[in-house]
Amino acid sequence: MYSLLTNTSRSTLYNELTQSLKECNRFFFNVAFINYSGLQLLLDALKTSEENNIKGHILTGTYLNFTDPQALRKLTEFKTIESRVFVTTAITGFHPKAYIFEYDTYYKVIVGSSNITQSALKSNIEWNLKIVTKETPSVEDESFISNVLDSFHEVWNRSEENNEEFLQAYEKFKAKNHEHVQEVSRSYIFKYNNSDRIIANEMQKQAVSNLEFLRKRGQSKALIVAATGTGKTYLSAFDVKKAKPNRVLFLAHQENILKKSLKSFEKVLYLQEGEAGLYSGSKKDTESRYLFSTIQMMNREYSSFASDSFDYIIIDEAHRAASPTYRKVMEYFKPQFLLGMTATPERTDGVNLHELFDHNVAVDIRLRDALKNDLLVPFHYFGITDIDSIDLSDVRPNDITTIAKKLMINQRVDFIIEKMEFYAQDGVERRGLGFCATIEHAEYMAREFNKRGIPSIILSGRDSVEAREQAIKRLEEKTDPLEFIFTVDIFNEGIDIPTVNIVLMLRPTQSPIIFTQQLGRGLRKAENKEFLTVLDFIGNHQSNFLLAIALHGSKVYDKDSLKTAVKRGFTNLPGSSHIQLDEISKERILEQLDKENFNSLEHLKNNYFEFKSSNNGQIVWYLEDYLYVDSAPDPTHFFVKAKNYLEFLSKVEKNNERLLAHLSDENWMSVLNYLSGMLPIKRIHEFVIIKVIMENNEVTFEDIKRECLKYLEETEDEIIIHAINRLLLEFADKRELKTYPRLIKEENGKWYATKLFRSIFENEEYHLFLTDVIQYGIQRYTKEFGHKNYGVPHFKLYEEYSMIDIAVLSNYEKTHSSFRGSGVLRNPEINHYFLFNDLHKDEDIESRLQYQDKFINRQVFQWESSNTTRLNSDRGKDLTHPQEREAVIHLFVRKFREIDRVVSKFIYIGTGTPTYYQNEKPIKIHYQLEEKIPKYLAEEFEVE
Repeated sequence: MYSLLTNTSRSTLYNELTQSLKECNRFFFNVAFINYSGLQLLLDALKTSEENNIKGHILTGTYLNFTDPQALRKLTEFKTIESRVFVTTAITGFHPKAYIFEYDTYYKVIVGSSNITQSALKSNIEWNLKIVTKETPSVEDESFISNVLDSFHEVWNRSEENNEEFLQAYEKFKAKNHEHVQEVSRSYIFKYNNSDRIIANEMQKQAVSNLEFLRKRGQSKALIVAATGTGKTYLSAFDVKKAKPNRVLFLAHQENILKKSLKSFEKVLYLQEGEAGLYSGSKKDTESRYLFSTIQMMNREYSSFASDSFDYIIIDEAHRAASPTYRKVMEYFKPQFLLGMTATPERTDGVNLHELFDHNVAVDIRLRDALKNDLLVPFHYFGITDIDSIDLSDVRPNDITTIAKKLMINQRVDFIIEKMEFYAQDGVERRGLGFCATIEHAEYMAREFNKRGIPSIILSGRDSVEAREQAIKRLEEKTDPLEFIFTVDIFNEGIDIPTVNIVLMLRPTQSPIIFTQQLGRGLRKAENKEFLTVLDFIGNHQSNFLLAIALHGSKVYDKDSLKTAVKRGFTNLPGSSHIQLDEISKERILEQLDKENFNSLEHLKNNYFEFKSSNNGQIVWYLEDYLYVDSAPDPTHFFVKAKNYLEFLSKVEKNNERLLAHLSDENWMSVLNYLSGMLPIKRIHEFVIIKVIMENNEVTFEDIKRECLKYLEETEDEIIIHAINRLLLEFADKRELKTYPRLIKEENGKWYATKLFRSIFENEEYHLFLTDVIQYGIQRYTKEFGHKNYGVPHFKLYEEYSMIDIAVLSNYEKTHSSFRGSGVLRNPEINHYFLFNDLHKDEDIESRLQYQDKFINRQVFQWESSNTTRLNSDRGKDLTHPQEREAVIHLFVRKFREIDRVVSKFIYIGTGTPTYYQNEKPIKIHYQLEEKIPKYLAEEFEVE
């Protein structure tokens, strides 16, 4: 039997090897080189094979000296594995990639392109042929296996034993010739005229395109939100190159940041000597075209420059821009364009950072985006079941003191060190962070590690900034023996230590946000750093299911998608990152997911308080604050238990006078309920119309279109007209007419705010929250849909939609609440059909209604009509011959009609072209999709 193995989200060479190692009787590996990044992923499978007394032979070589001495040394720890190294010469190279598994009655041989590295096993484009012999082998099978094994042993016998003598010699050679034997970097740096030049990566290109779009629409400010280490400074330099300003000012709060940023600009802009200069301390290059200044210096001496001296200003760490120091400088200068850059876009001193930059977020680089685009190193996460003697099952999640006490036992420290030494880290020098439950816990861990000969210190919020900086400097210094910093309430965000190669999660996960922030602390790239090792010690705590949310990495999730991810090992991870939960941890998390109701008020309250905790414990008043925080909850999900965000806050922030005052005004609540009910918006036009009417006494059609084109590349007049009519409640039913307030009115071809609406937004307090809802809707729309105009209907592939959304986006001219039903709906104005499919039917549905709706493969969907549809009816003809009849078929799919008693939305999988149909009443039709559904959806829908 033959099959091709490639790395996909459903199957990788890693999956094949780990499964085979656990089941075979004996194995033989023959690969040109082994890196520790790849071997670490196989350690648990190799350990299981050792426990099962499965013998193994692993042969590698010194081809280009890529093989990692750390990997070779690790192999010597396995009692059932023999390993050897083929030493290449100028005449004889060594480049095989073969994996051989022996079973009772057959052999499996995998030959192809993959060595043992993290990328070869998980993410590279690799082709490997898997050959499985028959259980009753043929003559050809026997001959083939005999040749394979003879060839292996022939090379094996010519190779060096992987013993201490060989290892010391190889390690010495690698250390001496380090710069000549490293694998080629996957960075964006290349050589040009003997100096380093930088090429923009795909995310930087997209960001520059977004910034250019904003400028063309007359916008003069924008914000970049991206984690430290993802290339914000380079991005700003690329945009300066695109914008071609006459003079640039770069502001930062530290001189060392200025110097690094200046060098980045030199590489991107090919600057000549003197073109860029510093304005800090004793150095004042006032005539430089590109001036890099500390904010402290510019705050003192800005008046020595004309207010229009700089036509492009960049503010690093823009979350500081709310301070008086920054505000004074920003208010003085009048640039043509102002760019802010930050990793933490939270409100500071009550000031909305987004508002300072006119709510224009040009790019938002999340952790997964950064990993996908190779901006950070991959991580290898190992979820390890904690020792049995620690029982946290009856401890409340917020009882941190009790949790810490139970974690502070010597047996656990020994267990942590045992696992730490088993999995090890990238490189010989260990540089780690340990995240603890309390300061006492951190002190205990540092003390116990020091007793065991692992130099460690503690840092907490009690330590000064200077003490923290000194500790970080020690950890980064190669000659310093310090190996670990244990911490509890710092390092969650804003600080990256590039040399960190191992992170220990030593307390139960209480917040996906904090977990993600802590994970990110070790992902900064550094020279010769290939990956980060993350060891998470998972007990039987009630909140373990939060770990699944954190690792899933998506703001939109449901219970079933999380369970699928846990079972499959989070295979939707980008790049070479790896998540591995041991079986006990996996079972505990799945059990908790089954029990948890994600739509209960208790669950939603916990989500809110987790986010509040990351917001310095302050009440989170605004939807906008959730937008750009990694692993933040989706605040529109709170509307399951409330009609608007303020009403939800009133349920979790008890007896707050500000909230109670809002809830008592029925007119205000009706407006807020109406607009909140549209979130998250799938069409931007309604919110743009409301925004422009709030800003003007009267607006024309041209005013509305001009405002829409600030956000969209183009838009059809018919969409604007439909959006206006929707706000005029032209498509509302009787109930909605009684419930929804009328916000706008039309007179003589112009539009105005109604008296009710004007009374609301002229109230200063209400205006704040109304603006927040509008800006949240618009920003989330541009973030998820970009500036592209998708036409009518206005669907984006693989986005979630309700039936009302579909009525809106297809410009349905009748009562929108009538656009509902089961199976198939039609918009007669455009002759478009919308086919709605539940992949898992309710158990109580009669068998005659159990339609055979299912995926045949990733690009073919089988659909059945109702049991009354005939082939020769108009509907039957449209569904089976849409092109001839100028009809369009749109397909929408969901796994379950309801999850936790809340109706699920449908995922749009595209238009369908019939390739086959049979029968009638019902008609069974195969629809060819315009594109294969992506791998993550195939996994979600269990499509092979």
